[in-house]
Amino acid sequence: MKIHKTVSMLTAGMLLSLGAITALAGDTIKVGTFLAVTGPASFLGDPELKTLQMYIDEVNAAGGVDGKMVELIHYDTGGNAKEAVNFVKRLIQKDKVDVIVGGSTSGTTLAVMPLVDSSKVPFISLAGAVSIIHPVQKWTFKTPHTDAMAAAKIFGDMQRRGITRVALISGSGGFDKSGRAQSLELAPQYGITIVSDESYGAKDTDMTAQLTKIRDTDAQAILNFGFGTGPAIVTKNVRQLGITLPLYQSHGVASKKYIELAGDAAEGVRLPAAALLVADQLPDSDPQKAVLVAYKSKFETAHGDVSTFGGHAYDGLYMALEAIDRANSTDKAKVRDEIEKTTGFIGTGGIFNMSPTDHLGLGIDAFKMLEIKNGDWTIIQ
Repeated sequence: MKIHKTVSMLTAGMLLSLGAITALAGDTIKVGTFLAVTGPASFLGDPELKTLQMYIDEVNAAGGVDGKMVELIHYDTGGNAKEAVNFVKRLIQKDKVDVIVGGSTSGTTLAVMPLVDSSKVPFISLAGAVSIIHPVQKWTFKTPHTDAMAAAKIFGDMQRRGITRVALISGSGGFDKSGRAQSLELAPQYGITIVSDESYGAKDTDMTAQLTKIRDTDAQAILNFGFGTGPAIVTKNVRQLGITLPLYQSHGVASKKYIELAGDAAEGVRLPAAALLVADQLPDSDPQKAVLVAYKSKFETAHGDVSTFGGHAYDGLYMALEAIDRANSTDKAKVRDEIEKTTGFIGTGGIFNMSPTDHLGLGIDAFKMLEIKNGDWTIIQ
């Protein structure tokens, strides 16, 4: 069955009583997760955890998976890679989880992958770096679009605008560094020359020195690869310096939090993002629209503005549960095999088709190019 299409919503009181039943149940499906709910990456981990909790409650309210209740076991990494390794060890060795859905950041995901592989536990990451799935690692999958896809989408838009000289500025995190590397590698394929390559630290609060250097180049646009507060500071500093070049951000800022932090300076910024942010603007014929609108409505009713990051958790959770359902088992090898066979899965990030050579299953067409207008998202193409 398609679990994410058959669950039903019940009252809060009924969910509470079913939560009590779950706590008493011995025969449960254990979903482990490690997320950055606090710290600089909390804008990723917070909506991810809320999504997992919300939909596991819904699945349990509808009778669970094959009659088994789903139990969520979570640890907050604060975005720290060493903590992530310790928590994943605990999830595997002490909690004995059946599957892991988590890893808010690329750094924490990459840190735990060797442990996941040696322990042979199916793992669906919620992080962006292309190195998570290239080369393919047997036990690791992921749901977010890659930084390589983001760079390609951005450069395609620049190419259409006749932009050939670009200034690159990026942060110091794992996602930022990977995005920078992918941008440098892909730019020549689109006839683009990187004329400046600047960086900033995770704790930097002013990037005007780097941007002043960029202003003195012949760049026709600026591309910032990063997440957290850094991109918002870059955006503000660009405008404060009177730089009028087109500014592009990555999908690492695909949430209203970025717009709130950057304020009016975000006007005109372009970035690639999942269609979730513009669900209401999609035509009714779009096969994703029903899933996107339902998730957006449910999340915003309970927690406020939706972000693509919570959507990645939705996709990962239901891929895992549907794989368990198809396997009719929590046997880890069988579940891993079924995740790899995921085809036609309509999620918030796109329509997923995985294979032994593709542990993401999305193409660049799963991205929409958005522009911020009047403090909100609009579709460019």
